[in-house]
Amino acid sequence: MIARVTRAARQRSLAALPQKPGRVLLAGVGTGLDLPHLPPQHRYVGLDLNRAMLSRARPRVGDIDFAAVQGDAQQLPFADASFDGAVLHLILAVVPEPAHCLAEIARILRPGGQALVFDKFLRRGQPALLRRLANPLARRVATRIDVVFEDLLAEVPELALEFDQAALAGGWFRMIRLRRL
Repeated sequence: MIARVTRAARQRSLAALPQKPGRVLLAGVGTGLDLPHLPPQHRYVGLDLNRAMLSRARPRVGDIDFAAVQGDAQQLPFADASFDGAVLHLILAVVPEPAHCLAEIARILRPGGQALVFDKFLRRGQPALLRRLANPLARRVATRIDVVFEDLLAEVPELALEFDQAALAGGWFRMIRLRRL
């Protein structure tokens, strides 16, 4: 169901990957729903905390250069400035410390590198009382629904916002493009 609902938004987000070949991290690759939509010119590293998720992702790889790595998106096992791009689809609302995850992405991106984010976020000052009330249960079951993207970005000054557009559910899901300064 998630694949069907998010397919078009994922494709739009991934269309922003540069034409020039590079090394791209898929942080929280999960079951690999992004894999069929990736352009072939890049070398991809799919990272996930869970080995079972990586196993489920492998059949979706297709004809791209892809390496699966088990690891934590909040403590990336990669050298500084070792990636040209990063894809963070539906990961920032799942990890316990999303600002730390975003800081790790900034660390591994080369200057000028971009991060593509697709996730559900509240806007700063948005009341969203029902979402905030439901968050304690939702975060135990699957995901946080109270993350304010602007607050995360404020903690990572190495990243600059280039693009922010509503993607799904009346703007609750957003497509965001960031650039490493």
